[in-house]
Amino acid sequence: MNVNFDNKKKAIAINAILFAALFGLISLNKEFLRPTLDNSELLKILTGCFPNFIAAYIISVFAVVAVLIRKFKHNRIIVYTSSIAVSVILIIEELKPMWGASEHYDAFDILASVVGSFFAIITFELLLRIGKRREAK
Repeated sequence: MNVNFDNKKKAIAINAILFAALFGLISLNKEFLRPTLDNSELLKILTGCFPNFIAAYIISVFAVVAVLIRKFKHNRIIVYTSSIAVSVILIIEELKPMWGASEHYDAFDILASVVGSFFAIITFELLLRIGKRREAK
């Protein structure tokens, strides 16, 4: 019973750090990177879609953390479904702004959301393989 409580605390702590990192990185991008790197079209695109990428990645990683720490039975289904849901919500937000995060439609933001969620799935698969290798030793 105590191990389960410790795992919940660990998941909450990691997700709180990720949440803070999300806002920190988006603020860093908005306040420093965008103004500094606006001299190139490619860099404008990258700094413009970075918030969608990092939001999709970190929010999707919330599920990865929970699944890996709590060791849910259907871990892949949970992570893949969560990542797809995050991507879909961010795409809907891009197409029809609900929370004021999107100022205008941008196809690169949609692509960044999909790529961010995909990277979270890749992160999950890599961490899963690392964990299996450690258990095998």
